[in-house]
Amino acid sequence: MRMPRVIALLVCSVAVATTATACSGATGPRSAGNGAGPAYRITPTSPPAKGPLDSFTWSLYAEPYTLDYALAYDYPPNTVLANVCEQLLRVTPDMKIEPGLAVKYTQPDPKTLVYTLRPGVKFHDGTTMTADDVVASLKRQMAPATGSPWASAFKNVKAIDKTGPLEVTIRLSKPDVLLNELMAASPGTVESAAFLAKAGKGYGGPGGKVNCTGPYALTDWAQGDTITLKKHAAYWDRSLAPKADKVTFTFIEDPAARSNAFLSGTADGGYMVPSASLAQLRSSGKGTVLFGPNTAAANLAVLDFKGTLGDLKVRKALSMALDRKNIIKAAAGGIGVPSKAPAARGAWALAPEKTDAYFDALPEPAYDLKAAKKLVVEAGATGRKVTVATSSLAPEISVAANAVQAAGRQIGLDVQLKAVAPEAYSSIFVDPDARKGLDLVITNGYDNTPDPLEFYQYLRTGDFGNYGKWSNAEYDVAFDRANAETDPAARADLTAELQRIAVRELPIIPLYEAPYSVFLGSRVTGAPTGIAQLYYPWAATIGAAKP
Repeated sequence: MRMPRVIALLVCSVAVATTATACSGATGPRSAGNGAGPAYRITPTSPPAKGPLDSFTWSLYAEPYTLDYALAYDYPPNTVLANVCEQLLRVTPDMKIEPGLAVKYTQPDPKTLVYTLRPGVKFHDGTTMTADDVVASLKRQMAPATGSPWASAFKNVKAIDKTGPLEVTIRLSKPDVLLNELMAASPGTVESAAFLAKAGKGYGGPGGKVNCTGPYALTDWAQGDTITLKKHAAYWDRSLAPKADKVTFTFIEDPAARSNAFLSGTADGGYMVPSASLAQLRSSGKGTVLFGPNTAAANLAVLDFKGTLGDLKVRKALSMALDRKNIIKAAAGGIGVPSKAPAARGAWALAPEKTDAYFDALPEPAYDLKAAKKLVVEAGATGRKVTVATSSLAPEISVAANAVQAAGRQIGLDVQLKAVAPEAYSSIFVDPDARKGLDLVITNGYDNTPDPLEFYQYLRTGDFGNYGKWSNAEYDVAFDRANAETDPAARADLTAELQRIAVRELPIIPLYEAPYSVFLGSRVTGAPTGIAQLYYPWAATIGAAKP
């Protein structure tokens, strides 16, 4: 459920991270909200490029806090690193997993994974990738000194060894399907072992460098201003040879200023388009807004199960008091649908043919103030305090927080908003001390892989992403059963059981789902449109819109 993706910008973006061919359950046109306004269609890619470019400029909603692959845990750093560093496996725009730096993997027994590496792959400094580089890169994720948020992905790893010049073997303490799938995301990133040793603590910071294998190399990070990438001439995958020689990233936190950059041509494009500007950008004639697959959903994560929300009746009541359709209008530009479960439909790319049946079996999110108020009374919670984090980081966060406050007060809860500085909002997801005094936080939970089990692992007892320390023995047993199942269809059925438990117990209160979004100015095209862009080398496919 990857609730971080830290700065949970609830923009109507279609967080494409690990989606199927649909976002919010739609593969075809959708009306923009309540049936009014222009329809939108979910597509995994934009029209292909018709020629090369000298350069293009891409807008990020915030400056990356790091370019260290082991610490990258949010949209801005991963959007840059997707073009610079690569993983053993690769997530494609249509949410499939294919070979990456590993040409294949085998599983001789349930607790052993063997990766055969691609020969002749060059790092940006010209050195050749070996098994030693893979071992060093993966082990670094596990080292306590690294402080990687991905360390929990390796919780079942006993050993990572070089077993041949181009072979790496991972041995597990128990079966772990998700670990292999996450080799297509940050946990599977490969960096030069020699470069890591030389860079030391400065690796990935504004004053440091990165030496990976992707289609672009990092040339400059002017802190507070830009990040610049140049084409890697020796890139191994000729099908993804960059069409542009240079990519410049700019950082624009203010949504209005970011929209103006799109309209003026100062920025050629950007993902996660500000929701308040969707209509203006779509009708501007200055470019195109496209919607892609998304594995993300806007949720309310419960942070304290010892407080007011520790009572399931109160969680149910608050969920029933939320007017999700109006929240979608105000927070997502009217593009989206109410969520039936914490993990979005788009996260179910593992078995897309079964997705509709899984979600049809779930109850529709109810909106019933009278019944909600009755539950609060039954719980003896009338007048009890619930503190919700809010922030000026993005309008969508404050819109959702205000809606939660209004809903809670209507049913007898004393809902208070606690303002959190934009630069501190992400700390809620990585620092337990930052959660003290908070009952709820608005999140944009998403998958990095096409498997919804990845999302639901974050509700397992003791997991890094289980911010409220929720614990349910039935859930833990069901998770372990699913994570040991290698057949995708059978695993999807087992994951559906986890979904049913989560909907029943509400450790996370679902809000809404929206598609991923990208703006492409009139001079560029070729970009993937979905959340897969967090790991797929999307910049390599962008080129001229005209011959």
